[in-house]
Amino acid sequence: MSVPPTRLAAVRLGAAVLAVLVAVLIPASPAWAHNSLKTATPARDATLPSAPTEVTLEFMQRLDPAFTTIVLTDAAKQKLPTGEPVVTGAKSTVQLTDTLPNGTYTVAYRVVSVDGHPVQGSYPFTVADPSSSAAPIVAVSASAATPPAATAASGGGPSAGVLVAAAALSLLVLVTAGLLWRRGARR
Repeated sequence: MSVPPTRLAAVRLGAAVLAVLVAVLIPASPAWAHNSLKTATPARDATLPSAPTEVTLEFMQRLDPAFTTIVLTDAAKQKLPTGEPVVTGAKSTVQLTDTLPNGTYTVAYRVVSVDGHPVQGSYPFTVADPSSSAAPIVAVSASAATPPAATAASGGGPSAGVLVAAAALSLLVLVTAGLLWRRGARR
């Protein structure tokens, strides 16, 4: 039984497209994994019995020290003084220059991984020192403490790998449909 030349050409083209997709998508998949926050001290939504003296953020991948920013703000969105971020591998730490009174605070960060991808986000924590007669605790919801840009950057939406795979699959479907249409038009 012999295979018609047009069908053989379609099979070869399909195999070539599949081989290109595999060659492009498989080795590049680790590069699509953007950096993300692994641990934080103080932790997200933590209530601390005493004020911290530093903020430490650890990420999944090494950071570029030249592009690492950590900002601490109070419930009134006023920036609080801190030292410069000290970056060691995937960890960045800022020292707090003043003692924090009771209240809710927001840690906002913007970092760039050594692969060049920026990541930003923020989270709240609360200081509730029972021995302190400082300002009362002001509650701020997590959604109010997170700027919209930080929310969008820290998740929500397909990754680059999913978008590339969807585009490649769409291309494959279009090529196959074109070949089938062409085959039908010849009959």
